Amino acid sequence: MMSTSPAHHGMGAHWHHHVMNAQTTDISRPVGDLLREWRRHRRLSQLDLATGAEISTRHLSFVESGRSQPSRDMILHLAEYLDLPLRERNALLGAAGFAPAFKERPLDDPALASARHTIDLLLKGLEPYPALAVDRYWQLVASNQATLRLLGGVLPELLQPPINVLRLSLHPAGLAPRIRNLGQWRAHLLHRLRQQIDASHDPQLIALLRELQALPAPALDATTEVSTPSAIAVPMLLDVDGVVLSMLSTTTVFGSPVDITLAELALEAFVPADAETAERLRGMAPSSA
Repeated sequence: MMSTSPAHHGMGAHWHHHVMNAQTTDISRPVGDLLREWRRHRRLSQLDLATGAEISTRHLSFVESGRSQPSRDMILHLAEYLDLPLRERNALLGAAGFAPAFKERPLDDPALASARHTIDLLLKGLEPYPALAVDRYWQLVASNQATLRLLGGVLPELLQPPINVLRLSLHPAGLAPRIRNLGQWRAHLLHRLRQQIDASHDPQLIALLRELQALPAPALDATTEVSTPSAIAVPMLLDVDGVVLSMLSTTTVFGSPVDITLAELALEAFVPADAETAERLRGMAPSSA
């Protein structure tokens, strides 16, 4: 369990073990229906998909209408072209009566030990800058000490696992009162969530978006949406003990993962947007013995 006390200076990352909420897909629906829904969600015509996937429009039409049963290879081929998340590729295979192609192991599975070690190294290596790992639902999986040092004053209930990082950021009992550009930062986070929903079509993410949209939000004014001319990305301006830190977020994902759990993990790092913030973050870190 993660300690939120800045006085706890253990080495490495703090891991949260929680049950990942698997998306429930109705496998009683025909595979053709699911394929058609994904094709339309991707804004493709039958001709677009058939041409791109190099199959005949007639064959695709038969598959979507249920007149023809696609092979396992055909499903994987179409799913690849549609750029479906691995979880959804498994759902299509299941709807057609095939075994899943991609495993989903819990993070404490021995097979993922090397991945966990890699995340540990990355999180620790980013010190004294805050960094954390989240799953597909933005639930905290692991974090470093620098992250914990920013959480003072947060309502303890928001730090009970599973911790949702977006809720923690935007909730009035979370970091929101200390985010000096809350309107701009909120718009940035909700935009990222909408992009994720567009890619995954996930009902749980849609529910999360609605929940976050219902939280109190500052009125956007002319100053909220304008970054400084030299800005390369949207910074988060966070007040920590009266000092405003300016940090840019970066996202790292595993390249070409074949495990669903790893495919859905993202490492979020907050790097200083200016020299003063870098100095402040270094100063907040405990001196090594």
